Amino acid sequence: MIVMKFGGSSVESRAQIEKVLHIVRARLARRPVVVSSAHKGMTDALINAAKLAATGRFDPSIPLGRQRAVAESLGCAPDLLAPFFQEIEDLLRGISLVKELSPRSLDYVASFGERMAVRCIADFFARSGVQARAYDVWDLGFITDANFGRARPLPGFGARAKAMFAERVPEGVVPIVTGFVGRNEAGEITTVGRNGSDLTATLLAAGLDAEEAQIWSDTDGVMTADPSVVKTARNIPTMHFDEAAELAFFGSRVLHPSTLLPAMEKGIPVRVLNTNRPDHPGTVIDFNTDAASPAVTSIAYRERQVVLKISSTRMFGEVGFLAQVLAVLARHEVVIDVITTSEVSVSMTTDDLGKLGRALPELERFGTCEVLPNRTTLVVVGQGLPRQKGVAAQVLEAMSQAGVNVEMLSYAMGSINLCMVIDDASVAAAVAVLHRSMFERAS
Repeated sequence: MIVMKFGGSSVESRAQIEKVLHIVRARLARRPVVVSSAHKGMTDALINAAKLAATGRFDPSIPLGRQRAVAESLGCAPDLLAPFFQEIEDLLRGISLVKELSPRSLDYVASFGERMAVRCIADFFARSGVQARAYDVWDLGFITDANFGRARPLPGFGARAKAMFAERVPEGVVPIVTGFVGRNEAGEITTVGRNGSDLTATLLAAGLDAEEAQIWSDTDGVMTADPSVVKTARNIPTMHFDEAAELAFFGSRVLHPSTLLPAMEKGIPVRVLNTNRPDHPGTVIDFNTDAASPAVTSIAYRERQVVLKISSTRMFGEVGFLAQVLAVLARHEVVIDVITTSEVSVSMTTDDLGKLGRALPELERFGTCEVLPNRTTLVVVGQGLPRQKGVAAQVLEAMSQAGVNVEMLSYAMGSINLCMVIDDASVAAAVAVLHRSMFERAS
């Protein structure tokens, strides 16, 4: 069995869904389980309609029009999605009347993209000669906690998934399963987070003991840099799980940050492939490590980060100072990504200015606080980074050549990730010069 996840760009139109059909048909012997995202743009359209409704304005025309156009292009019967259209209208009307949009209601609205997409795709597959059936993932054991917006399956998911698949998926039928969504024990719809269909796929792969999880998108696997910024970015044929996890967390556009954890726990390879070039081998991510691997595998970045700097002479020689600061941040649920210290200051990055702002009154008792928005965490990642001399010097020399000021630098002992903080405005120049230095001159 293989689990195949197709992203929004892979199912955005009839032309793309026909490509998915051919890809799946060619792999029927491997018993594919297909996990689908919503059609491209649908989740945003639903969320925007919900936010508009919360202001008292009821207008479901954009998400319904977008979904209706895709369904009609596929030749789906009008009554296939009629109950969903009515439910969306009722829900948005209710939100517009009370002018309130809770996290629970937002998850409910956002879930319709995947739920409608899988029904259209399964219907099209069946009429095209591939036995297929649409499934909401909660009907296959995906029962989650009540953490709306970032839910996770309850313990025992693997056993539930195997039992539900055996009971509800007939032999020879390709299940077309909703990504991104779930349902808690109270029957309320949840979501695992934006772009979370990748996570659904690897959780299913782990739960079902699949031989491989495949992530199909619109790029040739994982690249040495963001191809929208660096036109000469190249495919990485193989990667270690650790490298891919670092890249996903620090902004790689290919994988959801949590995607790899279920696969890592079960040792299931993750293959990243291109729907538009299905013959391309893509990238295989697993535990295999090439001792001769290059020092740097790829470059990634996360924009719109915030730096907090706390300066205080009290830090000098004081036991527990940093622990107290981190305790305040923890109470306000501020997630810290990068941290550096000196004897009289500590600097750290986060991506949530709102939560940080609520923590500031408490933090100011520790010293002078500066909040610096519009920063980017730029990382170079590679298994060979700890053992090859001079790489850090090469990275910083590239930053100098690009005319980019490195405001923070973090590199842990034996780390496969060298992280820098720069201004958002410097990203394009920094990545282009860094890629040229790390990859193009050596080739």
